[in-house]
Amino acid sequence: MIQATIRLYRNSYSGLTRRIWLLSFVMLINRSGTMVLAFMTLYCRHLGFSTKQAGLVVAIYGLGAVTGAFLGGKVSDRFGFYYTQFAALFFGGILFIVLGQMRSYENICICTFLLSMVNESFRPANSTAIAHYSNEKNRTQSFSLVRLAINVGWGIGSALGGLLASIDYHLLFWTDGITNIAASFMLLLVLPKVPLSQQLASSPHPQAAKIAATPYRDKPFLWFLLLQVLFAVCFFQLFTTVPLFFKEGLYLSEFWIGAVMSFNGILIALFEMVLVFKLEGRRPYLQLMCYGTLLMGVSYAILNIPSGNGLLVAMGFSFMITIAEMIAMPFMNSYYISRSTQQNRGQYAGLYTMAWSVAQVIGSSLGALAAYQLGFFNLWMLIAALCIITAIGYARLLKKS
Repeated sequence: MIQATIRLYRNSYSGLTRRIWLLSFVMLINRSGTMVLAFMTLYCRHLGFSTKQAGLVVAIYGLGAVTGAFLGGKVSDRFGFYYTQFAALFFGGILFIVLGQMRSYENICICTFLLSMVNESFRPANSTAIAHYSNEKNRTQSFSLVRLAINVGWGIGSALGGLLASIDYHLLFWTDGITNIAASFMLLLVLPKVPLSQQLASSPHPQAAKIAATPYRDKPFLWFLLLQVLFAVCFFQLFTTVPLFFKEGLYLSEFWIGAVMSFNGILIALFEMVLVFKLEGRRPYLQLMCYGTLLMGVSYAILNIPSGNGLLVAMGFSFMITIAEMIAMPFMNSYYISRSTQQNRGQYAGLYTMAWSVAQVIGSSLGALAAYQLGFFNLWMLIAALCIITAIGYARLLKKS
């Protein structure tokens, strides 16, 4: 039994290129300092702003992310993913530190927009890099390894963030900024340069040219983006209204909020690669997204279970939404990458990232507003219902594919 388990884990990590491992290491360094976004609503409340104002700041982050995703995709296709990643990490780190010095609400909003625009331009370039460093057989594994590094870093960052927030919220911004800058130079140090000519020389996916020359004419992809917005609206409550509920509804301290959030990263580190290895090729990508979305709906329903132990409810939610995330999200990248070529991959990745950013704007503002107007109980029921609608959408898109 032990030997079989060891063999399963070894097979789950086999076949990946050295560059994917190095890129994952860079992401681990970067995300180990990621803590500002998870505590942004609590930080705004700490400064004396209202719940509605706090939700608006996170929504503004989403607006900047929409702009950054669009620009990042264009710049990645025009100048190459290598230097686009470096610039986004380096200048994003500087802006994290600057944001931590802002005190007025207006300055926080302006700086948050600029930060997110620069920081989120990294994502399309990073997705293009992963696709370049991998092949069709190990692409989902490659995305999952990078996700693993991100989530291990997220787990470290969340736990550390909870500790730092209990001491001084401004330490979060310094830590995020320094790790961003460190990751940018680590990228230059460990990964060889990939000029644009080399990036474009890679052979495209054999089916991509038959689907669409541009993502704007790829109708199944556009429907997929709409479903991604709905999925992400639900998922992003994890970073906005859920921490508020943990604090104000379940009465958890910042330390325990950070500990619960880090549980997500720990589970992904232990099990996602194995799960992806077992599921890859056995079910259509859209079907796995459907299953994962339904489980996400269950996770939000858990928050409405009456209990005298708030920590137990929070851990139950974190466990279920992590399972949902591991089933659905690794295959989303593989789905849209399979519909792209090296010539338009940055645009596909940019639109995909924009869908998540649009959802962040909608989810942050409307989630906070719904919590304020309707209460957390009704908010979680609405989110669970939206998950069911989204899952049905994935199923219908699968039938039409």
